[in-house]
Amino acid sequence: MEAWITDWLSQFGYLGVFLLILIENIFPPIPSEVILTLGGFMTTTTTMTRLGIVIASTAGSVGGAAILYWIGTLLDVNRLEKIVQKYGKLLRLTTKDIQKANVWFDKYGVWAVFFGRLVPLVRSLISIPAGMSKMSFGLFLLFTTLGTLIWNTVLVSVGAAVGENWDEIVRYMDIYSNVVYIILAIIGIIFLVWYFKKRN
Repeated sequence: MEAWITDWLSQFGYLGVFLLILIENIFPPIPSEVILTLGGFMTTTTTMTRLGIVIASTAGSVGGAAILYWIGTLLDVNRLEKIVQKYGKLLRLTTKDIQKANVWFDKYGVWAVFFGRLVPLVRSLISIPAGMSKMSFGLFLLFTTLGTLIWNTVLVSVGAAVGENWDEIVRYMDIYSNVVYIILAIIGIIFLVWYFKKRN
């Protein structure tokens, strides 16, 4: 995959960065860590600049997030409540659970979007509940852009700083991602155990 990304960036430059990051936001398995750190390294061997890559990658991230936000608006709370009314017993969910989650997102949603952009996997998926809760699109774009800008700037800068050793950073980012996935899984399990105990 790394060789393919290198060829893609070499051929299409900033447009390649934009498209890869756009796709990465919609299909999380494509690693932004590889794209951004490799892009940073390529600023030392090509005419591309750090600023250009940060701008192109941020535009791609925001574009992908906007698409997922729009998908979220199609899965609005009312539709979700209807699904829960029909199948909620199987999932042990009630419409009150949906309403509570929606109220929570209304209260903390902007910060969830901002910090979520710094967490692997979450950085893509957080756009969907934002759309579902009808979060202000302007606020969504603002906090998505701010969070994404931090993530992209750090990885591009690190990739440029370490040069040919950029793949070492990817290894560390893989560890970071795996730790995050484990933490999310543990939180999910704890929540499910608490939820079922409460229900019973």
